[in-house]
Amino acid sequence: MTSFSILDLCPVVEGGTVSEALDATRQMARQAEASGFTRFWLAEHHGMTGIASAATSLVISEAARATETLRVGSGGIMLPNHSPLVIAEQFGTLEALYPGRIDLGLGRAPGTDMNTARALRRNLEAGAQTFPNDIVELQKLMDDPEEGQRLIANPGAGAKVPLYILGSSTYSAHLAAALGLPYAFASHFAPDMLFDALHIYRSNFKPSAQCGKPYVIVGVMGAMADTDEEADYHFTSALQSFVALRRNARGKTPRPVKSMDGLWTEMEKFSIEHTFQFAVVGGPEKAKAKMQGFIADTRADEVIISVPVHSVEARLKSVALFGELRESLARAAA
Repeated sequence: MTSFSILDLCPVVEGGTVSEALDATRQMARQAEASGFTRFWLAEHHGMTGIASAATSLVISEAARATETLRVGSGGIMLPNHSPLVIAEQFGTLEALYPGRIDLGLGRAPGTDMNTARALRRNLEAGAQTFPNDIVELQKLMDDPEEGQRLIANPGAGAKVPLYILGSSTYSAHLAAALGLPYAFASHFAPDMLFDALHIYRSNFKPSAQCGKPYVIVGVMGAMADTDEEADYHFTSALQSFVALRRNARGKTPRPVKSMDGLWTEMEKFSIEHTFQFAVVGGPEKAKAKMQGFIADTRADEVIISVPVHSVEARLKSVALFGELRESLARAAA
């Protein structure tokens, strides 16, 4: 049975504040737990007025504090923005606070624009090149210390927080396979290389101490409601956000609209609909059919769902409906 999880960007919506966004994330985590989801991940982004998860480990802690059993973690930490020691200390601390519930998903993109990346003291040329070595160093810092080991993360040493490789290309698939780590593909916004990447990962996977066989997580954008029309309405917030992204006019999550007519060009419409080709948007029956097809095509172990909806109430209801969809698929598979 394929597991369901939530990817939350801690969105700051039009008419809302950062404090309200953080409170919505706590509510989302509680709803995900109540709806039987496996994990709740937050993503590292910087310099964006519409995303409040820049201090990712702090927001992860709040989501974990708001829940009791749900796994909580990063989807992901952009490791080239940080030293492995700092991340080992942060996630070692989280593991000490919430034992057995913390995940560490790792990516290599800046998670921001180039000016903000420079302000983060990121080495723009070396970051991607050192990513594999940084992962190995991070693993070592969170493993049991070896005799004579000079660099110790405290907290961090012995925490053994499970690592996940995030990616949107075949590079990440090769890396996750070589390291024997679970692999999460960002098909919710980068669909083109999905099936090539999954084939590479599964074909080249080398078992590790953490993971004995391939484990695939695939991302989808999603919005569920009682009717297809209502779900489509709420999903226009995501469509508008991606129009703004392509125009380099990022802002807060916009309010939904009845129609996108006049808000995007034909070329933007074509491009964004291609980007969202795997999105699961609709009422219960339409969403179930789309999700069943996606799971059958990818043979994913887990689907992680991002819900880019303006209204907190509609977002929470969408998570609850995805939980009911998960239960329906489980009954069908039994």
